[in-house]
Amino acid sequence: MARAIWKGSIAFGLVNVPVKVYTATEDHDIRFHQVHAKDGGRIKYDRVCAVCGNSVQYADIDRAYESPEGDKVVLTEEDFAKLPAAEKHEIPVLQFVPSDQIDPILYDRSYYLEPDSSTPKAYVLLAKTLEHIDRTALVHFTLRQKTRLAALRVREGMLVLQTLLWPDEVRSVEFDSLVDVAEPRPQEISMAETLVATMSDDFDPSLYTDEYQIELQKVLDEAIASGTGKVTPRAEVAPAGLDAEVVDLVAALQRSLEASGRRAAAGESAAKPAAKKAAKKAAPKKAVKKPAARKGA
Repeated sequence: MARAIWKGSIAFGLVNVPVKVYTATEDHDIRFHQVHAKDGGRIKYDRVCAVCGNSVQYADIDRAYESPEGDKVVLTEEDFAKLPAAEKHEIPVLQFVPSDQIDPILYDRSYYLEPDSSTPKAYVLLAKTLEHIDRTALVHFTLRQKTRLAALRVREGMLVLQTLLWPDEVRSVEFDSLVDVAEPRPQEISMAETLVATMSDDFDPSLYTDEYQIELQKVLDEAIASGTGKVTPRAEVAPAGLDAEVVDLVAALQRSLEASGRRAAAGESAAKPAAKKAAKKAAPKKAVKKPAARKGA
């Protein structure tokens, strides 16, 4: 586990729960540098002042706010340090709400919380309580001089903090293309539900992989193995033909159901021989009948 990015405590009523905060997720995408196409040289960026034209070191850079009317205010690091949010090392619990009432679109970043105490009894108490009540704790969490609303919940016995977007950060949208659209027919809904049933299963994230990153890594490995540092051209694969826009939804649903049935049948036929072999191996031996004992007088 990487080092903690924040230390503080959860304020649960009069109960104080010391915790360390760790980033819970990471990006596995392959990173690239920008280079000069002619000679492969790395591209460097220079911070240049628009007034004097000189290069500016990062330590000499402040932050400025410009209002819609064009008024500009420059803030230094000392100005930010004076704000109340910069001094907060407490995660106060605001209230407990039903978990299904939080719209998933509000979830932002995730963090693991580790107990920062020699006797983590209060940490375990809070985690067990959240599991039993099946509710999510809403808290305030201040990180890098920015206060967020966050959801505190339990995952595998561990407290997890997920920052939430503020309601005004979620855009409201209306699409003209959805205005005055005819309702689906009962037959279409019924067939769509049947198709969903054939494709339904429990969620197992290990079944899914990032095919793009895997193929990209193969291309990079081949280029490194060739010793040239460049990608060997590959034969272009013609894209699969796409059907014209489907007008008859019932026909499309019917074809989808037939295709799903064929895949299911193929899976069953492949599993049957193995199941028969396993059944033969597991078949119990016939028990030898013993003569019944005579009853005593």
